[in-house]
Amino acid sequence: MMARRTSEPAHGKQRSTIREVARRAGVSVATVSRILSGDYPASPATRERVMHAVEELDYVANAHARALAGAPAKSLAIVLNSVISPAYAQIAQGVEAQTAAEGRLCLVGTTGGDPERELAMVQFMREQHAEAVILVGNVVADEKYHKRMARYAQALAASGSRLVLCGRPPLGTDVPAVVVEYDNDGGAFAATSHLLSAGHERILCLGSRPGYTTADGRVAGYRRALAAHRVPHDPALEVEGMMVWHEGYRMMKERLAAGPRDFTAVFALNDLIAGGAVRALAEDGLQVPDDVSIVGFDDLQPSLDLDLTTVHLSHEEAGRTAVRLALEHEERGGAPPHVLLGTHLVIRNSARPRVS
Repeated sequence: MMARRTSEPAHGKQRSTIREVARRAGVSVATVSRILSGDYPASPATRERVMHAVEELDYVANAHARALAGAPAKSLAIVLNSVISPAYAQIAQGVEAQTAAEGRLCLVGTTGGDPERELAMVQFMREQHAEAVILVGNVVADEKYHKRMARYAQALAASGSRLVLCGRPPLGTDVPAVVVEYDNDGGAFAATSHLLSAGHERILCLGSRPGYTTADGRVAGYRRALAAHRVPHDPALEVEGMMVWHEGYRMMKERLAAGPRDFTAVFALNDLIAGGAVRALAEDGLQVPDDVSIVGFDDLQPSLDLDLTTVHLSHEEAGRTAVRLALEHEERGGAPPHVLLGTHLVIRNSARPRVS
């Protein structure tokens, strides 16, 4: 079977061109282009002829061609590790909602956590004349990362765009990047303190990933709470793993298989980890909260299903804030803003006072 030519629509009829529209309307190609871009003071009669020709020929303007002509559609871009993660999906929803409210289009790209793909996506969004590129995702904030982000920020600023880091730490005052981040340390401190106040001292911390900014912030809050309550820190209670359900299940399974249970409570670094851990506990005959108390982080759908006490983050508001700050910074100029979004503990029924 012969493949359909990409220049033809699905029904087989060849797509109309701007030259055909110009001939039908009796005007120049430049006049059609300017009228369709919305920046040409044509007479009502001329505009009517052009729009009538567009309708008759079912002409669809080429957005890339308009961009080359100097009149791109206004847009913002969000680039994230994955669209599967509930947290990232809610941030993307917030970006999309606020972008639409601002009369812009939203471009979306994913990287899978690959720095080379992230570079390619940033460059692509720059070529699309995006007013801002919002990067989302847990990162290792080492020297190589800082240098890469600085290059992105400078390149985007030079083209009239701007870099926005959402859920990532700031890069310093000399880098032109808008920052919207969460108080991971404060949220983890509140979650761990809740368990400590209920009498739990052996608190298993699931999801540590040394070097990754989100995990490091939450582990820091966990350790700070232990110190504040004068409870010795035991590194053996910190278990490394990624922030996904099957990792929560794996970490808990391995911990239970290693020997007698030496903890009475769990601080999971996100709700997905908590969900996997609860399943593993149940398979071992342990119930939450009767046998083990557990607190999560994020307050996404899994926490509702589990009746999980957790730390609330407004992911959608983070996305909205990223868009608002990017556009406000464009209008006002000055130093790029840096916003730290607060958290609060949502009390449900997954934790109870320790029974001696």
